[in-house]
Amino acid sequence: MMKKFVLYFFVAVIGWSLVSCCNSSTTDTPVCPIKRGADSISVEPSRPAGQSDVIGLRCDPIPTVRVAFIGLGMRGPGAVSRFMHIEGIEVKAICDLEQYNIDKVQEMLKKDSRPEASVYTGEEDWKKVCERDDIDLVYVCTPWFLHTPMAVYAMEHGKHVAVEVPIARTMDECWQLVNTAEKTRRHCIQLENCCYDFFEMATLNMAQKGLFGEVVHVEGAYIHDLRSLNFNPRLNERESYEPGIGDTKSKRPGLTGYWNYWRLTENTDNNGNIYPTHGLGPVCQVLNIHRGDRMERLVSLSSDQFNMSAYAKTKFGDDSPEAGKEYREGDMNTTLVKTAKGKSILIQHDVASPRPYSRIHMISGTKGFAQKWPAQQLAFDPEAHSALSREDMEKKLKEYEHPITREVGELARKVGGHGGMDFIMDYRLVYCLRNGLPLDMDVYDAAEWSCITPLSEFSVAHGSVPVKVPDFTRGAWQKIQGFQHAFK
Repeated sequence: MMKKFVLYFFVAVIGWSLVSCCNSSTTDTPVCPIKRGADSISVEPSRPAGQSDVIGLRCDPIPTVRVAFIGLGMRGPGAVSRFMHIEGIEVKAICDLEQYNIDKVQEMLKKDSRPEASVYTGEEDWKKVCERDDIDLVYVCTPWFLHTPMAVYAMEHGKHVAVEVPIARTMDECWQLVNTAEKTRRHCIQLENCCYDFFEMATLNMAQKGLFGEVVHVEGAYIHDLRSLNFNPRLNERESYEPGIGDTKSKRPGLTGYWNYWRLTENTDNNGNIYPTHGLGPVCQVLNIHRGDRMERLVSLSSDQFNMSAYAKTKFGDDSPEAGKEYREGDMNTTLVKTAKGKSILIQHDVASPRPYSRIHMISGTKGFAQKWPAQQLAFDPEAHSALSREDMEKKLKEYEHPITREVGELARKVGGHGGMDFIMDYRLVYCLRNGLPLDMDVYDAAEWSCITPLSEFSVAHGSVPVKVPDFTRGAWQKIQGFQHAFK
């Protein structure tokens, strides 16, 4: 009961902050004038002359999608493996700093009776990959701080680009992506796999069929104990590691410091929701964000940091560099967003606490309710005060299974990738490119979902001040009414 009281009290405080600090109308939404570095948090720059929006962008069909993969560490090899099960693709090039990763992927191609891919291993070789004239899609799985530069460079050289999350970390990077996509008319997709999870897609289908009535409030999260990943075991030896912890400017010291500490750096240098898209993406599709509604303003609050320091001391010792480091990222960040149509979104982030995994995925409407974590539940009027029984819930999920998972779900489960959602994501990407269709997620999704990071950091740093969310579509957010997947 005490935990529930604390949560409700916090939500009430944040809600009061919204009411007292922000007028509910769009025109009176406060704009924070303070600048963080070169980024003006709330400014919406004018669209460059000669450009137009890319809402519903269609490009010429590509019968055989020629792909280059940049980054073959944790995520890249899995992506290559999944692509082996998709028709109409060729892997033309692979790029990574470690020969071991290159060899592993080449073996995958050989096992699938495919030609060897061209190999790039230099630190700047990713640019050569983007400059090739025989590649249609650049698929990026590198550390976060390289995502936007690689995406922009690829689009500038005529390539469609698919980038692991988060695709951007600053407001400036968000606008770079939007402006480049509009200028080049190339697809830019953030690879948000959670939008393709089976439960998420079923509840999206339910929402689109009106089962929840008017959706009023949604919740998403990334609650995942990543302490052992942030303090990668390879770092225990530190055999060739000399630069400071998390020094992303250092040059390849045996790859140990540069490549294994980049993730820890995000928790060291920032304090906000630094990884918002897994929980946010699916509920934004339910709310038709920039397809009839838009995120308008937010407030954010972080707890203090406790668990990272405690873990570092336990694992490495009280006198270790890890234990002595200052980790700015609070254990739990909670961000509240208000939309132009009066809907609310709660987003949480916690990768430091010893607790079960959760993305929450909660949908609350005028006629019904759905939630995935901590326990899957569905409830509908007139008996919404009680969740459906397990048997009735399974029947409802089967009845409203999304057409895409109904079509490809069996294969997805066999291929795998977080239970199959990774495969469905890649399958849909290739399907849309081959058929000249708009992608399921566009550059505005990439910018809107990613901008939560810098905006939440700003709000936290300034006492949970309300912050305006820019309109990355620059007025085109009502051009399409309702989120839909495209089919030929």
